[in-house]
Amino acid sequence: MRTAYSVETVRNAERELMARLPEGALMQRAAAGLAAACAQVLGRVAGRVYGSRVVLLVGSGDNGGDALYAGARLARRGAGVTAVLLAPDRVHGGGLAALRRAGGRTVDSDSARAPEAIARADLVLDGVVGIGGRGGLREAAVPLADAAARSRAAVVAVDLPSGVDADTGEVRGSAVRADLTVTFGAHKPGLLIDPAREYAGAVRLVDIGLPLPAEAAGLEALQHADVARLLPVPGAESDKYRRGVVGIAAGSARYPGAAVLAVAGALRGGAGAVRYVGPAGDAVIARFPETLVSDEGPKRAGRVQAWVVGPGAGDDASTVAEVLAAEVPVLIDADGLRLAEAGAVRSRTAPTLLTPHAGEAAALLGASRDEVEAARLASARELAARYGATVLLKGSTTVVASPEGGPARVNATGTSWLATAGSGDVLSGLAGSLLATGLSARDAGSAAAYLHGLAGRLAAKGAPAGAHDVAEAIPAAWRDVRAGG
Repeated sequence: MRTAYSVETVRNAERELMARLPEGALMQRAAAGLAAACAQVLGRVAGRVYGSRVVLLVGSGDNGGDALYAGARLARRGAGVTAVLLAPDRVHGGGLAALRRAGGRTVDSDSARAPEAIARADLVLDGVVGIGGRGGLREAAVPLADAAARSRAAVVAVDLPSGVDADTGEVRGSAVRADLTVTFGAHKPGLLIDPAREYAGAVRLVDIGLPLPAEAAGLEALQHADVARLLPVPGAESDKYRRGVVGIAAGSARYPGAAVLAVAGALRGGAGAVRYVGPAGDAVIARFPETLVSDEGPKRAGRVQAWVVGPGAGDDASTVAEVLAAEVPVLIDADGLRLAEAGAVRSRTAPTLLTPHAGEAAALLGASRDEVEAARLASARELAARYGATVLLKGSTTVVASPEGGPARVNATGTSWLATAGSGDVLSGLAGSLLATGLSARDAGSAAAYLHGLAGRLAAKGAPAGAHDVAEAIPAAWRDVRAGG
């Protein structure tokens, strides 16, 4: 599992470790890893380190010191290194001396030579602002970031791209766009959550020995092995009922396809049987004859271990209310999010999983879609707290937050090709099926998002794919996870 830690937690761990090490040793560890990563990048973009041109964007904090010490190491290997100093009177003294001893040069940020050096560079190293920075880039740094973006240089960020928020993933102004971010000791939440994740490029973690216990993590990102441990596997004594039955209350005369797609996801989610309730029974049976269909409403459909309600439901508020009254886990999606009464959701004693996209989350929060997309982690956590439910906020990085707090989970296995009609219905059915097998709302949402993203990649393979293609690719994604776990 990949874990990310808050700035405060990382800072405390750094202080604890520095108290046990010789002065400057921790920065030297970071600089060594940073220089090694930069050397590899230079090998790709310039063919070698010797004779390459490197520009350091150096602020006043420790990130500037990391950049200077790494630049000194590159200079000793024959690179031409120029440090652009944004605060010459507050630059890291030891790092600056090391760079000059190695033959590096310096220019002030307001010098005409600064953008010229960036334009000629093979690599630009962003050491403007550290993980404690808040808000976008300061005015003096914006032209340098713009020059780096216009250049042909590879851009490497020190710990975090300058201008993005380490704890939230928010970008409130101009920020550096990196091709590679070399982060030290631990991932920071902003490296894993959009929009900041888009600025980070590839991320490389350099272990500098920080004492960070797993229980202190603020964010988690599951990997194959973690998901493999969650996926249900039937035993020798299993039958279709013991494996779990998921109920799907979805679809309408106007949107029968939503029911078909939700059932498609549910049939591939590990439950032993799928019960469908709603007006699209004929369409569901025609596509999936193994489905148990009822037209008498959720109360009379038969026993289930979890319900999915809302996809394509139109204005059928009575069915949504009936499902919410059930004493089993419930997943609410799409129209169900609009039709469900907030009080009915909060008063439930069984687990509830809400699966909004940004627009739906905005409506529930009374905010704009842009506000939700700019603060995905905060929005998911606020929704979870407000509704007393686990929230799966869909998007380029899916965020899963629990009402009890604790580490949120983020998933980035998807592809932009998943932005297609009906894809969310498939996800709802898949997650609901995992709920029915006995997974918690947090685990069911996290595992479903992971599988759904992988299935999207497999279905698309770089070309458009429909939601039904994603559903059909779920077994292959499941097998890939189990094989890799």
